Amino acid sequence: MSERAGTAPLESDLVDVEALVKAYYDLKPDVAVPAQRVAFGTSGHRGSSLNTAFNEDHIIATTQAIVEYRAAQGITGPLFIGTDPHALSAPAYTTALEVLVGNGVRVLVDEFDDYVPTPALSHAILAYNRAGNSDEADGIVVTPSHNPPTDGGFKYNPPHGGPADSDATSWIANRANELIADGLLNVLMSEPSAVETYDFRGEYVNDLENIIDMAAIKASGIRIGADPLGGASVGYWGAIRDRYELDLTVINPHVDPTWRFMTLDWDGKIRMDPSSPSVMASVAAHKDEFDIVTGNDADADRHGIVTPDGGLMNPNHFLAVAIDYLYSHRDGWRADAAIGKTLVSSTMIDRVAGFLGRDLWEVPVGFKWFVPGLIDGSVAFGGEESAGASFVRFDGTVWTTDKDGILLALLASEILAVTGKTPSRRYAELAEHFGDPAYARVDAAATPAQKAQLSRLDGDAITATELAGEKIIAKMSHAPGNGAAIGGVKVVTENAWFAARPSGTEDVYKIYAESFKGPEHLKQVQIEAKAIVDAAIA
Repeated sequence: MSERAGTAPLESDLVDVEALVKAYYDLKPDVAVPAQRVAFGTSGHRGSSLNTAFNEDHIIATTQAIVEYRAAQGITGPLFIGTDPHALSAPAYTTALEVLVGNGVRVLVDEFDDYVPTPALSHAILAYNRAGNSDEADGIVVTPSHNPPTDGGFKYNPPHGGPADSDATSWIANRANELIADGLLNVLMSEPSAVETYDFRGEYVNDLENIIDMAAIKASGIRIGADPLGGASVGYWGAIRDRYELDLTVINPHVDPTWRFMTLDWDGKIRMDPSSPSVMASVAAHKDEFDIVTGNDADADRHGIVTPDGGLMNPNHFLAVAIDYLYSHRDGWRADAAIGKTLVSSTMIDRVAGFLGRDLWEVPVGFKWFVPGLIDGSVAFGGEESAGASFVRFDGTVWTTDKDGILLALLASEILAVTGKTPSRRYAELAEHFGDPAYARVDAAATPAQKAQLSRLDGDAITATELAGEKIIAKMSHAPGNGAAIGGVKVVTENAWFAARPSGTEDVYKIYAESFKGPEHLKQVQIEAKAIVDAAIA
């Protein structure tokens, strides 16, 4: 933890925007260097132009690869495209348009030249594909999400509206690297003039009454503070206030590609993560001025919830409260609709699901796993421990198939308006009933070879029979919900668990752990988890 975490940045902390954009155009990647290749993580290709990891050639090649992929898949409808306020997003957006238009793709951009949150783009794709058109739409969001101001990001959402699966992203990345290696010889580009427009903001905001009880929020008169954290939701919160006549204040309406108004994250970097207490320090300072205060990251797919009595809520805590509330207040949902969670999310969710009499659908890390269930209504809620979630409409039909931070922020206000209790107060009640777990994530050093071994590790390779004094009852390398490989292992006892997964960007592996026996027991779980994993990958 940096001693400057939670404090305002110095001038020396701020990115040189001019140098960043210049490097985007000037530096040319060498795909023989692994760090300079196009590589899709769970949310697209990300990197900094200064490191030759996110440059013009990357976006030219990736966009051309997407054009070829959608053609091979028979996707002939419009492609919706949006961007966030990161400095590299604007040039990458222009580059992508040049390739899309050059290839004759029908492109829809924002009608008001506004930023487009990830959930608004997912919403637009689904709306088009539900409307009975003879073709299908897909989309691109130009965003590195909550990453620092030095980074750019580029992600593809196919016709199901959610994050592309690994089959699609692997094909796109491989093809993009081939195009770069060939000097971009087979790329078509032209001036991005022949584009159409779409009212992302209006369509999204006007539809909110079909998933959130906006009338109850208005009638309650609760005071809401919404901080976009300088991100793509900045124009949306004012529109929501005006459309539904809410007592809502946009705490920080400013956009600046240096994000100089943010407080520094745990490591002393500027980062727009609304689940981080250090990042949200300036937002939490307003907790006594409002009944609910919320924050969103740069593309608004994550949420942070602040209450007067609890401060910034742990994301796992709010997910448990959201599930408890929604499955008790949505009569139009299917009686057999399951609760979706990633396997590194809190076991409190499991206990709430059992109390509600609902099936739990536990999947690997990555929101893409929730997409099929959200589309057909068999999973009414999907959530990740990293403050990303979405759920279905009042009538049980799909809303978005990507994370929606605006939606979850509004849900916090609905919970208070309808129950008279803040989400933090409701979580305290759940903890009194089910137990109060301690949860944390730590990193452990690992070589690239050890990380590769961990990603392929089978649960049966773990020989330990006990964890922190309790009998091990499960050793998993595949998620119980869908049988998909988790890229690591999860070990479970009656009152605790840990999961270990390799980092995609650093020489460490991540240990997620939780104990219903308190913080000291959690520490023991973490210590023994590292020993167990190290022995398995030695």
